Amino acid sequence: MKQNNKFRIAVPNKGRLYQPTIDLLRDIGLEFDIDDRKLSSQVSNFDLEILYASALNIPEYVQDGIVDLGITGYDLVCERGADVSLLRKLHFGHTDLVIAAPEQSSIKKIEDLEGKKIATGFGHLTKKFLTKNKIKAEIIDVRGAVEITPELGLADAIADLRSSGSSLKMNKLKALETILESEAVLIANKDSLVGRKNSIDTLTLRIESVLTASAKKYLMMNAHEELLPAIKDVAPGLSSPTIMKLSREGMIAVHSVVDAKDVWMIIEKLKKIGATGILIMPIDQMIY
Repeated sequence: MKQNNKFRIAVPNKGRLYQPTIDLLRDIGLEFDIDDRKLSSQVSNFDLEILYASALNIPEYVQDGIVDLGITGYDLVCERGADVSLLRKLHFGHTDLVIAAPEQSSIKKIEDLEGKKIATGFGHLTKKFLTKNKIKAEIIDVRGAVEITPELGLADAIADLRSSGSSLKMNKLKALETILESEAVLIANKDSLVGRKNSIDTLTLRIESVLTASAKKYLMMNAHEELLPAIKDVAPGLSSPTIMKLSREGMIAVHSVVDAKDVWMIIEKLKKIGATGILIMPIDQMIY
């Protein structure tokens, strides 16, 4: 049951998801100030209140209707077993929950975990993983500095988040298997999807447009019109490129949207075809 009538979204108040989340909210046009002494911000150009909370607690806040929407890690949604609707993956905050053991230990594969102690802050997901693989092991609940527990003799292995893998290497640990792949996600209270449908649809559309645009580049180029078929094969655009005649006889300008990951390969091909004056431009927002 809702505790207030405000349209609210909960976002991480610190950690690796904090700044990318704030950047995303501002990229979709929301205007708000952040005061470290306050737990919330009121958006000035949209009827929305932003609540800053622990990423760990956000799934439960959304489930219980304290807020309508939340941005947090997918790993935390799964760990808490929250009854929420997953609206969208947000393409940042990528990490994996992995089982890892000391490099010099006798534990070389997950079957070697039988009868061992595993330190983790993700007890639910770890237990689920062990049950699925028919492994009986003791789970030790540890919050923070999980990597050091094998060295201290508190555990034989760990289950923890891995982003770059540098922390595991630093503590001479090796990953045995991935339990879960995670990233930041947008989640919604199920009742709010009905009662706040218009507001949620508006925000979701904005987020969709920004994330879609971030994966694209806008190309502009000049070419002789006889080269158009070859250019369309290389840079076809969303449906078809935009073509404009130039003042010079037989010359055209071609505008096309391409995948950002392929942009340099496409440019190399366009140069070989004979396109000139190629411009690469970012796209702020894009709606299909």
